[in-house]
Amino acid sequence: MSRVIVSQTVTADGYAAGMNQTESHPFGEDGGDGWGNRLHAWMFDQADENRVEVEQNARVHIMGRNMFGPVRGEWDRDWKGWWGDDPPFHGPVFVLTHHPRESQPMEGGTTYHFVTDGIEAALERAREAAGDGEIMIQGGADTINQYLAAGVVDELRLHIVPFTLSGGARLFDGVPPLNLEQVRARTASTVVHVTYRVVR
Repeated sequence: MSRVIVSQTVTADGYAAGMNQTESHPFGEDGGDGWGNRLHAWMFDQADENRVEVEQNARVHIMGRNMFGPVRGEWDRDWKGWWGDDPPFHGPVFVLTHHPRESQPMEGGTTYHFVTDGIEAALERAREAAGDGEIMIQGGADTINQYLAAGVVDELRLHIVPFTLSGGARLFDGVPPLNLEQVRARTASTVVHVTYRVVR
């Protein structure tokens, strides 16, 4: 059976994005100069030998509409995601939304499917598509929190960066207490990678 994985960068106080998320600052205000530079600088730190690659082994992905893009309400704009014509997912991506839209095939094997009937329906479709492969819940924080609260996440991979925001989109908000078993941890100069198994 497929495993459901979360991999998320957070600040030391648990925020996955800062306040005032906009198209020019999709991760909000984090003290950097745009695009979540402080939150995600570790991903591009080639000099840090302990950095980890962003997981590419998931067969299927799920994300909230806010992560897919800045368009709100009806689909009145030809938006195809933040990642250009060849997104890094290379498989089905189920996007949670309240507004219907036809599936959008992209280069490299990615196809965005827009799901209007909730997180359970998206997960059911993802399981059918994944077979025994991994399903990655991409975010944002609200989407991850819904899946954590539903008790369907098997593994939580946190990339913790050493600063605080004190506001924004926070992981674990509204999530009942979780029992976590630490599987591994790796430190680097700009981030700590911690993997937990969710104990049910």
